[in-house]
Amino acid sequence: MSPVDLPTPRVGAVGAHAPKPMRLVLNWGRRYSLWVFNFGLACCAIEFIATSMGRYDFMRLGVIPLAPGPRQADLMIVSGTVTDKMAPAVRRLYDQMPEPKYVISFGACSNSGGPYWDSYSVTKGVDTIIPVDVYVPGCPPRPEALLHGILTLQEKIARERVGQSVPHRYAGHRLASAADLARPLVSPPATPAVGLGDPSGSA
Repeated sequence: MSPVDLPTPRVGAVGAHAPKPMRLVLNWGRRYSLWVFNFGLACCAIEFIATSMGRYDFMRLGVIPLAPGPRQADLMIVSGTVTDKMAPAVRRLYDQMPEPKYVISFGACSNSGGPYWDSYSVTKGVDTIIPVDVYVPGCPPRPEALLHGILTLQEKIARERVGQSVPHRYAGHRLASAADLARPLVSPPATPAVGLGDPSGSA
């Protein structure tokens, strides 16, 4: 039996003409029921875990960190260093999320490469692969910073128009194409640095 391709459920263009009270109710529901998929890649993922514990308890903000996978998630939090080899997996998981979907880039490594920005194998920011809604700076950021990022995203959701198209949300943002993600890894430097114990070195 072959699988059946069903259309992606969406509010559609009619949602843009919904009465204001209906838009407020729909945005309120989306704002306070964010199912989170944490894509933890490095030490920032530990701070995400700390934020979900009893001391900070971000479930009181309507954030539910129990999504079994990307197909059930509204929010992806990318925390840690994204390498070129991991970039296609990040994009694939983002593509599996249903609309409307949101992304928080958590930490300096996810934002721009962090202290590893000059490495040949590190992606210079997750926003070159997927669109990002909120950036949380820090190395690693404190749990309070993630809470502030979540509140910022919730305020952004509250201002959205129901049925707003994704291209409109990310106007002017260029994402990596499939060809970009399939490119071979950048080669390491051809001439390694000469160090102690190197027979070709003078020191």
